[in-house]
Amino acid sequence: MPKEAGNEIKLPSLDELFSSQEERDDARLKRIYEIPINQIDPFPDHPFKVRDDEDMQNLIESIRAQGVLTPCMVRKKKDGRYELISGHRRKRACELLGMDALRCEIVELSKEQATILMTESNFQRSTILPSEKAFAYKMRLDAMKLLVSRMVENQKKGRNFGGEPVGPQLEKAREHLVNSYGLSEQYAEALGSADSRKHDHTTGAPVVPRGVGRARDLLAAQSTESREQIRRYVRLTELIPELLDLVDEGKIGIRPAVELSYLGHRQRDVLEAIEMEQCTPTHEQAKRMRKLYDEQKLTPEAIEAIMMEQKGNQKERIVLRGDRFSRLFPPDLPASKREDYVAAAMEFYGRHRERQRTRDDAR
Repeated sequence: MPKEAGNEIKLPSLDELFSSQEERDDARLKRIYEIPINQIDPFPDHPFKVRDDEDMQNLIESIRAQGVLTPCMVRKKKDGRYELISGHRRKRACELLGMDALRCEIVELSKEQATILMTESNFQRSTILPSEKAFAYKMRLDAMKLLVSRMVENQKKGRNFGGEPVGPQLEKAREHLVNSYGLSEQYAEALGSADSRKHDHTTGAPVVPRGVGRARDLLAAQSTESREQIRRYVRLTELIPELLDLVDEGKIGIRPAVELSYLGHRQRDVLEAIEMEQCTPTHEQAKRMRKLYDEQKLTPEAIEAIMMEQKGNQKERIVLRGDRFSRLFPPDLPASKREDYVAAAMEFYGRHRERQRTRDDAR
């Protein structure tokens, strides 16, 4: 059981989620508990990595000297355990310090509300990888749409939401979207309508009627990044993990990576070409690949031809062209393994030459 660090627990309602900051701060003091760390689970599909790096060491030293100044945030699960909403790095630091309990604020939130708060709290980090932004934006995008849409559905069926009448909550939620995120009242009213649940084949997410704007506007209104940049980040979630890793490493730019995300099963062929040519595609090359893919003309040979073009980020290489060399490779040898095959063959031939010279000298 969590050890109380304040007065009797009082969990906030959805109505309180949209109250003033002063009201939230006052109520929060009554919900701080010392919770055993082994009862706290990470947030499902948490998109932000927790690294044991220099920043983590600094956090450890801070907690060692002053304790956890800012409580973590958790919500109670049906099985009696707790789900961590914010504070994954603080939890890890406390674990490394051998601490048994974590100072937490307990909140009562829906999955969508918890997702929104989880992503917003982690966007305050000083360093965020592109992959982390990509999945965080997508999670928050889906959660924000579902939150208001679910309220609308309950209202239509005459049901309460969170145990309270929908009307006042929905009104406050829409006001929150308009005032905090800069959305138009028309947009806020459209969320949850039949048109807003139509399928968007380009993003895999519901859309709202033309002229009202897409749900990603809701993200851009509170972000320092443009709507178009947010769209690019969300699109990165369609990349295979290996290509997304190259984006995180700075080897592939965001814009060419977005084009590659549309290549479906051909992304594996692109990865092999990158490994073979020791370079990554430019934005212009990635656009050409996408065009060929849309025309059903993108083959491994076409990808290789595009990648073999000389680029500024390409390492010096020996190019083996034509049937004279291709027929020397085993037919089942992937392109990414050709370099190793050639190196092994040359080493074998070198050892053969050395043995030949030894026999000649012995005569």
